Amino acid sequence: MKTALQKVRAGLNTKLGFFALTVLLFAIKSIWAYETKFNLGANTTVQQFLLAFNTLPSAIILIGIALYFRGRLSYWLMSIINALLSTWLLANILYYREFSDFITFNVIKGSSSASGNLGTSLAQIIKPSDFLVYADVVILIVILLCHLIRVDMRYFKIRYAATVTAIGALLFGANLGMAYSDRSQLLTRTFDSNYIVKYLGLEFYTVYDGVKTTHNSAIKAEANKKDVAPIQKFLKEHYAGPNATYYGTIKGKNIIVLHLESFQQWLIDYKVNGKEVTPTINELYHSSNTMAFDNFFHQVGQGKTSDAEMMLENSLFGLPEGSAMTIDGTTNTFQSAPALLHQKLGYTTASFHGDVPSFWNRDNAYKSFGYQYFFSKEYYPKVKDQDMGYGIKDKIFLKDAAYYLQQLPQPFYAKLITVTNHYPYLIDKKNTDFPSLKTGDNTVDPYVQTAHYLDQSVKELLDYLDKTGLRKNTVLVLYGDHYGISNNHKPAIAKILGKKKVTNYDLAMWQKVPFMINAEGLQGGINHTYGGEIDVLPTLEDLLGISSNKYLQFGQDLLSKSRNQIVPFRDGDWVTPKYTKSSGDYYDTKTGKQITNPTKAQKAEFAKIQKYVTTDLGLSDKVINGDLLRFYKLPGFTKTNKKDVTYNRVKALKQLKKAQKEQKTSLKSENDNKSTLDDYTTDAPELKDTTLSFPK
Repeated sequence: MKTALQKVRAGLNTKLGFFALTVLLFAIKSIWAYETKFNLGANTTVQQFLLAFNTLPSAIILIGIALYFRGRLSYWLMSIINALLSTWLLANILYYREFSDFITFNVIKGSSSASGNLGTSLAQIIKPSDFLVYADVVILIVILLCHLIRVDMRYFKIRYAATVTAIGALLFGANLGMAYSDRSQLLTRTFDSNYIVKYLGLEFYTVYDGVKTTHNSAIKAEANKKDVAPIQKFLKEHYAGPNATYYGTIKGKNIIVLHLESFQQWLIDYKVNGKEVTPTINELYHSSNTMAFDNFFHQVGQGKTSDAEMMLENSLFGLPEGSAMTIDGTTNTFQSAPALLHQKLGYTTASFHGDVPSFWNRDNAYKSFGYQYFFSKEYYPKVKDQDMGYGIKDKIFLKDAAYYLQQLPQPFYAKLITVTNHYPYLIDKKNTDFPSLKTGDNTVDPYVQTAHYLDQSVKELLDYLDKTGLRKNTVLVLYGDHYGISNNHKPAIAKILGKKKVTNYDLAMWQKVPFMINAEGLQGGINHTYGGEIDVLPTLEDLLGISSNKYLQFGQDLLSKSRNQIVPFRDGDWVTPKYTKSSGDYYDTKTGKQITNPTKAQKAEFAKIQKYVTTDLGLSDKVINGDLLRFYKLPGFTKTNKKDVTYNRVKALKQLKKAQKEQKTSLKSENDNKSTLDDYTTDAPELKDTTLSFPK
């Protein structure tokens, strides 16, 4: 009689047996990755079961394709399909580690705008254990090459292969049914990739995303002006009128927006070994001339920095997947801050970034936004060791930017995007002696060092503005674009917060970023209203005396007495002064205590808030996906003609020189056409004994 081992080996010597082994090993590997490489939050027994079960249907269907082929080819196709699926799994592991999300087709479509700068991060992201995703592929190939399993050359009937495919489909149907029983409206609620992967698996998520991407393309083709009406109705119902005390108080002043890369609110007043991480920004935050907001949240999705810019310039949310600036920035119509300020108030508009112009498709999106000038990396002198992977180091960049800032006819609207405080937070010893954190997390610990360097860079810029007198007529707007430390670093976050462990409530509050408006004579103070990046543009518009009640904008003036203080997050969660929803859990916002058994009244209130959030996000998506602003004629506003805008350095500088000569309002013009760059002092070691030579 055959032993059990002999029976198993005999089974593996059949094509169906080898297929079963391949599927089993792939499923085990996927479960291992889900549990150790992602943060999917499978907390209940049902969720844990589905996390394991969902690996089978897609593996059976996809690897089962090889069963339709004969002989050795079918065996090698199983290995090839397995290898391809493993590569996709690895790619998602690496992407998730940095962005806390999964790869979408829109991310792939826009990868050219970001991929060039990801090489620096990749070496920091990848871990040796990641390559275990190929372990089963290697094992199976070795088994075949060493003839430990015989290749079954017998004909495998098509109906048998079809039966296997049908079994996979039936298992997926069962998977979907169980998933919907535990999480209703899984595929119809606001898109949440973690939920879909947790319940239905990475492979289904990829297919679902592909279908959704194709669907969105069709939406734009089918959109028409009638789609604008329900959006106007919703925004009119939720419009928050301006605060009369502040309306128009900064009209005519220059605006400098300091985009603080990956800068979180907890850094304010935080000390390491008794030393303030950000003394300059702390001083601004507490100034009597600064309106600071301590309950202000980032609301970005996969687009991260580009989503923050989309909200800042348009009061439109980023998309649930991909980057709206990359996907739609070139072709869509926008009614953006740069165009509005230029057309309505005569502002000169410019954005500054020490990286290549194509990053996040800025060279195209900025034209759609109406920026007259975009001073990208090619405009600045080349200095040894000035680049840190995502652009020019902040101290060097801000001094470079000042060279062009002084040439802008006033009033101007200028956005300066810093980069040094960017993951993986690399900074050399010659640029900092600030102590690192001691959490034991190599990603988290140097974060305070790059934040301190950023703070020093801001001080140097402010000193320049003070010396030249430019600050007297300038409003400074500072905001953090998104988190710096992702939720994947919970032990380190707990140590920073002084807790044993963090809850979903803690992680929701962790998404706070600074927002402050500073100007001479401004009635300041720390404002406790709840808001987010979507609210910045309406706030600035009212401060500038621009009535926005006719605009298709989804934020509310942070200073308005009638604002609803609902802060939607891109995944459909939200925060209000009373309640917080985070990863499916509900909390009392003031106490942080979880609400496990909500009352009937609370449930009704949760549902009301959720309806607003879902509608708010959904309608914003319709504006972008359908390019609906092309149908909406804003009184006194003309669509930006991108053909009239050039970021070609030679042509743009010629245009800038002409504007200075005609308007004579730039800082340089007021200084008898002499440069003020000598007033800019920096201790950047890269600039020691170096004379900056700007391209012509």
